[in-house]
Amino acid sequence: MATFQLDINNSKHTVEVAEGTSLLWVLREHLGLTGTKYSCGIGQCGACMVHIDNQPVRACLLQVDNYADGQKIKTIEGLSKNGDHPVQKAWIEAQAPQCGYCQSGQIMQAVALLESNPNPTREEIKTHMNGILCRCGTYLRIIKAIELASKTPTSIKN
Repeated sequence: MATFQLDINNSKHTVEVAEGTSLLWVLREHLGLTGTKYSCGIGQCGACMVHIDNQPVRACLLQVDNYADGQKIKTIEGLSKNGDHPVQKAWIEAQAPQCGYCQSGQIMQAVALLESNPNPTREEIKTHMNGILCRCGTYLRIIKAIELASKTPTSIKN
């Protein structure tokens, strides 16, 4: 077992896990941050999307060893304390979730898009969201939610 210091959602966490443990399992099993979902386990679906230093990455593919050097990790729980981030609010307004399993990954990917491009076109949204899979097929509602969030006067950046 090794000890790692992680900066997650602007809080410092110390975990003792085996070297090579996936960041996803550290988040879910050791820190109780279960908003980040396990789905495919091979980086294909995007349900495990988190931000590291403001870049979207798939946590199931990452070893905790590589992210204990002060990188800032943000999970869905770190977007807002009350679920009132503009993208989360737009998700509810557009009724984007169906089963909801992919939604944290979808939201984290959408936030990354809007932080880098506050007014994306529909084609830019589709391109950026491509590869974040939704088993229920609510893609049109997801696009609508992102369009709604992009029109929110409140800044997306946290």
